[in-house]
Amino acid sequence: MAVADPTLKVERSLHRSGARFVIGCDEVGRGAIAGPVAIGLCVVGLGIRAHPAGLRDSKMLSEKRREELAPLAQGWSLFSAVGMATAEEVDTVGIIAALGLAGRRALTLVHEAGVAIHESVVLLDGSHDWLTPALTKPPRVQLQVKADRDCASVAAASVIAKVHRDRLMIEADAVHPGYGWPGNKGYGSADHFAAIDALGPTVMHRRTWLHDRAPAVAAG
Repeated sequence: MAVADPTLKVERSLHRSGARFVIGCDEVGRGAIAGPVAIGLCVVGLGIRAHPAGLRDSKMLSEKRREELAPLAQGWSLFSAVGMATAEEVDTVGIIAALGLAGRRALTLVHEAGVAIHESVVLLDGSHDWLTPALTKPPRVQLQVKADRDCASVAAASVIAKVHRDRLMIEADAVHPGYGWPGNKGYGSADHFAAIDALGPTVMHRRTWLHDRAPAVAAG
């Protein structure tokens, strides 16, 4: 069955309820065993025009199509940002707190760009609000299951964050070669685990996620 295109139905409803801005929010890299976790934000205001044709949740797009759509999504939004938490931070505070940390960093960028955070609603993909506990003065957060599929601002945030993080993982191959970053982007493929067994983990790896798969001596 074909999946319907994302729309601005939820965003427009939030605007009608009094939100000056809607900030679509999505996570990337949560399930990876290496690399940062990234939070993408995409700000839309009243009267936002139709989103770029072909926009989808990043998981539903090829790498080539994501690369094509990311600059279009950035140009379509009033402002977009990506915040990250490192592998070391994921190991230190846990994945949920790391999501909050990355989200706080992304919101700081949005605030510094002049977006009135407290006149906004954050439209957060999923059923768990991991963002509010990370903020001293949180804005209103609305949870929406499958928002990355159904809501254009969240789909745009997903694509922008995915492309940003993927590029970082590809660039890491020059610093820590042999792990197949350009192909696996830090996710736990069989070849990736085999490389860890042979070479040891790097500073890019989430050590607490590897359990007994990798040897004790680190590489690089």
